[in-house]
Amino acid sequence: MGQPIRAIPLAVRMIPNVDAGLARHLPLDTSIRSLGLITSSIDDVGYTAIDEATKRAAVDVVYAKSFYAGSGHASGPLSGEFIGIIGGATPAEVESGLAAAMEVMEHGACFYALNEEGTHAYYAHVISRSGRYLSGVAGIPEGDPIAYLIAPPLEAMVGLDAALKAADVKLQTFYGPPTETNFAGGLLTGSQSACMAAAQAFQSAVKEVVLTPHGITLGSGGGHR
Repeated sequence: MGQPIRAIPLAVRMIPNVDAGLARHLPLDTSIRSLGLITSSIDDVGYTAIDEATKRAAVDVVYAKSFYAGSGHASGPLSGEFIGIIGGATPAEVESGLAAAMEVMEHGACFYALNEEGTHAYYAHVISRSGRYLSGVAGIPEGDPIAYLIAPPLEAMVGLDAALKAADVKLQTFYGPPTETNFAGGLLTGSQSACMAAAQAFQSAVKEVVLTPHGITLGSGGGHR
């Protein structure tokens, strides 16, 4: 599987009573008065983490974005490649949501390295019960399983094809290459066992590309000889 590459929560803050002007521009439901903000070194783990927050606390995701080109080209040391903002009626609920998100980043979902340097990696995480956020992104009922599959562009395309052929799953959200962080992938759904099989097939296909990047023999009329 490779060494885990964990997301780092770079900055975490609460706004106990958000200003009405900012609330209008986000925009926030009138029931949301408190905000929790978090940045992360890895965007896909960040999205997974804030989805988990919606399952463990009475909060909603009110803003979530990836930053262009990834952590290696961040705008500052606390930027990383993702910002997520959750909102709730009270600071206590928001604090619980932030704690859940940080737990995922530090101990839960993660990328895995495909080389010793950790510069080549993939994400094949199965969410057994989706929260309000990712279920909305995927257009599925809340609680349905999701296989969250991400890799570098070519590897992701080959991996998605393998995942879809390996199990009874549907590609609900397609992240075509390049995403803001120059990766690719998608959100697949099906039964939990089907999502697990799809994630395994994705992982195997990505690894096969890494082992044999020029793994085809072109005919006399194709490519350079």
